[in-house]
Amino acid sequence: METKILLIEDDRSIFEMIQERFCGWQLEVIGPPDFQKVMDYFIVEKPQLVIIDIQLPAFDGFHWCREIRMISKVPIIFLSSRDHPMDMVMAMQMGADDFVQKPFHMEVLLAKVQALLRRAYDYTDKNTDLVRWNKATVDYARGMVFLKEKSCELTKNELYILRILLQQIDKIVSRDELMRKLWDDERFVNDNTLTVNVNRLRMKLEEIGLEEVIVTKKGLGYMAITL
Repeated sequence: METKILLIEDDRSIFEMIQERFCGWQLEVIGPPDFQKVMDYFIVEKPQLVIIDIQLPAFDGFHWCREIRMISKVPIIFLSSRDHPMDMVMAMQMGADDFVQKPFHMEVLLAKVQALLRRAYDYTDKNTDLVRWNKATVDYARGMVFLKEKSCELTKNELYILRILLQQIDKIVSRDELMRKLWDDERFVNDNTLTVNVNRLRMKLEEIGLEEVIVTKKGLGYMAITL
């Protein structure tokens, strides 16, 4: 199985050169089709490593590095023609693992990528469980929801309720269905407990800026909506 690398690079010639060279080493290089929606693409594709240029359309590489680091420990390499020491310092402070300056030797970049992959995946779990929702990221593995610079931590019941609602997004999920699924998962709840958990979940989401994203349909149930 090939290792997937997300290359955030708007110079097509450089992108294709790296893609072609890495292919021979079982490294699949992919790139975002829209430079304004890099995080959406990152979450869907779940790459094992990211290479980012600094100067990009819409938002610069520092912005995307910061966004990725809020939800993932995936190895990140900056690849840039900018040679000011502060660029390198800033990249490392934002959580990058390495910095390669253009023009570069392909063998050097390849060696750095392989070394980072060995270090990162000898002792970390490759599996991520992330969902993008209304510009926020739900991290089921850590029980966290992230939106911009804010985050909230959910209890097991709150997280499970949110997962059920997001599995049927923009559709009403009845209270009976929620309680049945919670009961089947050995989370013993009654009608009052469900109300308390949904209200707490809604309050936590509102505190980080996700307002009115879980709607109560009187007499029917609840619905997670797309804004």
